[in-house]
Amino acid sequence: MKDRVVISPTSRQEGHAELVMEVDDEGIVTKGMYLSITPVRGLEKMVLDKAPETAPVLCQRICGVCPIPHTLASAEAIDMALGIEIPKTAKLLRKATLAAHNINSAAIHHFLIATDFVPDELFTTAVDSVSEIRKTVQYVVDMIAGEGIHPSDIRVGGMARNITPFTKERLIERMTALRPKLEEHIELIKNCVVEKGLPADLGVVDRPLLATDSSYGTNDFDMDVFSECLPEAWYDDPEIGKKACSVIPLINGENVETGPRARMEKFAGFKGKGVNQQHVARADEMLVNYDACMEALDAIDPAAPANVSYDKRGTEELGFGVIEGPRGTNVHMAKVVDGRVKFYSAIVPTTWNIPTMGPATEGFHHEYGPHVIRAYDPCLSCATHVMVVDDEDKSILKNEMVRI
Repeated sequence: MKDRVVISPTSRQEGHAELVMEVDDEGIVTKGMYLSITPVRGLEKMVLDKAPETAPVLCQRICGVCPIPHTLASAEAIDMALGIEIPKTAKLLRKATLAAHNINSAAIHHFLIATDFVPDELFTTAVDSVSEIRKTVQYVVDMIAGEGIHPSDIRVGGMARNITPFTKERLIERMTALRPKLEEHIELIKNCVVEKGLPADLGVVDRPLLATDSSYGTNDFDMDVFSECLPEAWYDDPEIGKKACSVIPLINGENVETGPRARMEKFAGFKGKGVNQQHVARADEMLVNYDACMEALDAIDPAAPANVSYDKRGTEELGFGVIEGPRGTNVHMAKVVDGRVKFYSAIVPTTWNIPTMGPATEGFHHEYGPHVIRAYDPCLSCATHVMVVDDEDKSILKNEMVRI
């Protein structure tokens, strides 16, 4: 006899989610369905018919946890839609900004999982380590992009300004000093994860990987292999599908895995799978981003231009901004006609990963369910793209969605 266990809303992610598990008599999960129930906010619609420069300013507010990847993806999409080739220095500044931010986000994730994995005697050490790492990398973001939360200096056409020789020297100096602490922190987290002793097969999925670059991203998105599926057609239970408020993106008709583990497997030969190895991959990736940040900082010429002038009328062609954010591949798409945004869409990392959560929950005791959620680190606010509406009069069925 099957029982249904529902955790709603789940905790420790941005936005609201629901985890529905079918459990057999022995407490083993036979099916798991994970879905976003965050109300629609409509930021993509707010961009329409506005000047192209408006898009990065509005779309960076899609998520409060990862505004840097959304700003960059938006700026890159508008750059392409306007036919802009930004200066080399601007690209380096963007790369350094993203790499520093990704280190920061990984450290935040380690703080969130600390109560699950870090023993009491090491808890203060781990939290202090997170704080020290975040202080340094946020300083990098602040100095290059203007602000760590809503970066004001990432602009269409490049960056608002270049950094000075003194700033470059100071950033490299601080990041160099950070490396021993970062390496120590990575080993601490990895050891704690391993010693926790979660089942090795917990959360193991075997899906195609979506990762475009080891640290930044490549604006090469093949629309011919991309499709979307509405939640009611994806989940077996129609009632669960009605609650969901995120479409299911597919590549070649399949759902994919994106994020730290996918990048580390594709670009660094990482072989581990499952919850434990997702945490290990995220920790190891901090050094990948550290090296990317240092490489970009070292290559910056403070005397070079950081932006270009451009024709804002638009090419009328679809522009892509593909950024490898902390949680995975973040894709923004835009079209500009006669100086106004006429199309805008974002396919955020969590949306790619949501469908993988179902298979990831199968075959283990249901008390492990929340660990799977935290393993994939979903930010569900930015995954919200559809509304539940009445089939006849098209009115929004507000009672089917969580009220904040």
